Amino acid sequence: MKILLAEDDLTMSQNIKNSLKEYDFEVEVAFDGLIAEKLLKKNSYECVILDINLPHRNGYEICQFFRTFNKSTPVLYLTAFDDLDDKVQGFESGADDYLTKPFYMKELVLRLQSLIKRSHTNQNEIHSEILVFGDIVIHKRNKVVKRNEVEIILTPREYQILLKLLESRGETVSKQDIIKEIWGGSFDANTNTIEVYINFLRNKIDKPFDKHSIKTKVGYGYYLDFEK
Repeated sequence: MKILLAEDDLTMSQNIKNSLKEYDFEVEVAFDGLIAEKLLKKNSYECVILDINLPHRNGYEICQFFRTFNKSTPVLYLTAFDDLDDKVQGFESGADDYLTKPFYMKELVLRLQSLIKRSHTNQNEIHSEILVFGDIVIHKRNKVVKRNEVEIILTPREYQILLKLLESRGETVSKQDIIKEIWGGSFDANTNTIEVYINFLRNKIDKPFDKHSIKTKVGYGYYLDFEK
């Protein structure tokens, strides 16, 4: 289970990472808020652990940012703040749970396991029907595509290619793989055909939003990248 830990205390972050590793958690660490936001936009996690007092972006700001494109992955705050007002602000910013420092590692593990289990129970059906990568969302049931909450109208082929790219989670997809999966043996598609459709997609997915997410790996294929 992959976890993002945003914690700027080097000793604490290493202790947490080592402890969670014993329970089969894979922990990726961000030492400031800006790095945490970049990782949240690029990767998928089972749970997110946020310290509130972080450089560049505090935990509240990170959680609010995360909730603009992901409302299902649980977020747990780790903080030295234990006032009621701090807790209220934490929950209002989109967090699911709150653990005050100092804490027992076993309690952190139990909280994480409970959050992830509850998330899976409540969201299994949703996750199977909704695909999120970066700020692009695909509702598979009705084939609706949105970016920044704006619906984008795609042709069936454009939709299939975009879906393939999103499902690859940033890995490069070859032109031959796109042809094989989408056209199969029913159409004599070639690499020029794929290039045309990729251009159509860029004009609909990237250009209106001043983005450059659909990247080309020369001589091989295409991938999605949400870095600036």
